Amino acid sequence: MMLDFDPEVTGFSSQPFWLHWAGEGRNRRHAPDFFVRRSDGGGVVVDVRPDPLVDDAAAEVFAVTARACAEAGWEFRRTGGPPVVPAANVRWLAGYRHPRCLRPEIAEALLTVFGEPAPLLAGAEAAGDRIAVLPVLYHLMWRRLLTADLASTVLGPDSAVHAARGTA
Repeated sequence: MMLDFDPEVTGFSSQPFWLHWAGEGRNRRHAPDFFVRRSDGGGVVVDVRPDPLVDDAAAEVFAVTARACAEAGWEFRRTGGPPVVPAANVRWLAGYRHPRCLRPEIAEALLTVFGEPAPLLAGAEAAGDRIAVLPVLYHLMWRRLLTADLASTVLGPDSAVHAARGTA
């Protein structure tokens, strides 16, 4: 979900390949969690494992994966997962990513209302009936045409929302 929301990501796949190598007197293998293609054409291999779960065996797996990625010209990242607040916000917005949530006339009104930063709910109500407007507002946020601070606070009625640069 976080990869799908990242504007620098043009595509990704989960468990995209197997790495095989000899280690500890036996054959080993590992399927990384994700392969990501960035908009600049670069590749990134991502493994997700929280820090407390990275034991010596896992550290070896990640080291082997990092070396293989370097040989292929890809970046390797291990992450413990997204922070709680951004993940909650993106999870909420993901529910509105489908194009059926877009109503062009409402979108135009929202982009005008949020030409200057305004509280989410007050701006939605200024654009029309909130029941009709909120799904469009969240869809525009998913598409990054409207923006807010998604990193430090959970979206709420008073979240400051504004049109992305070049959209108002």
